Amino acid sequence: MKPFRYEKASGVAAACASAAEPAAKFIAGGTNLVDLMKLQIETPAHLVDINALPLRGIEETSENGLRIGALVSNSALAADIRVRRQYPLLSQALLSGASGHLRNKATTGGNLLQRTRCPYFYDTTKPCNKRVRGSGCAALHGLNRMNAVLGVSDNCIAAHPSDMAVAMTALGAQIETVTRDGDTRTIPIDALYRAPGDTPDIETVLVPGELIRSVVLPPPPSGRQVYRKVRDRASYAFGLVSVAMIVAHDNDRVRTARVAFGGLSYKPWRSHEAEAALAGATLTRASYDAAGKAALKNARGYGHNNFKIPLARRTLRATLADATESI
Repeated sequence: MKPFRYEKASGVAAACASAAEPAAKFIAGGTNLVDLMKLQIETPAHLVDINALPLRGIEETSENGLRIGALVSNSALAADIRVRRQYPLLSQALLSGASGHLRNKATTGGNLLQRTRCPYFYDTTKPCNKRVRGSGCAALHGLNRMNAVLGVSDNCIAAHPSDMAVAMTALGAQIETVTRDGDTRTIPIDALYRAPGDTPDIETVLVPGELIRSVVLPPPPSGRQVYRKVRDRASYAFGLVSVAMIVAHDNDRVRTARVAFGGLSYKPWRSHEAEAALAGATLTRASYDAAGKAALKNARGYGHNNFKIPLARRTLRATLADATESI
């Protein structure tokens, strides 16, 4: 590990100003950043510890939603009674990720910003445009079983690893941030992440020193909430495919549906195509298959990950059947 300067931030403004300096990084739980520093994939010259900031609260909003502080741990968020009762999708997603020890340390803000687990990103002997822009993408023709099939480019096919963010995408979460100048903004979670394009090393729309303060969930949606994760092991494994689903239905027809996929793209992937196909659809296998076909119509496999396309369709169908207690 290379030498770095460590600063314990005393306030939000000071933290943002320090983190805006060249080669500076925020650190909270450190469950991802410390590993990357050990491998010298991340080499910050200055770490700004934000754990002392007052960002650990979970409070109800005036619109009957929830505001979740950026430093709320994944364990605390999953266990919160309001989350369990009103947003069970989020609790399910959180508990499917990592291990209890990691969830105790991992934070809400950090979870949103964690970096890909593409093996070529972690292997410094191989080219990776996300690590060194212009060096190439070894995953394109390598062992890309875990990589993305939607929304990526030939410069990078890395998949976003979060479970929590998939559930928050289906729930329509908003990200509240503050900059070094004190400016604030609210970013829809679907707009937080940047497509890889020609600059896969720039992963979000955040500017240097911009700090996630909180995540706001809108009022609980109507319908049943289900999170399904398909992975190689029953625990402590990243998802091959996951589906976050919110479905309201009357008798034999879908009234409304929200669908988000994990493991398929550079970000949690909200499938408006699947939602449109499901609106008013009958609770039948044929309707569910049509929704899966619509959701993956633009998907592209890269060899070892071709299986993800039919797997995502089947996972969507199984999640729908569970959420609607049909077929």
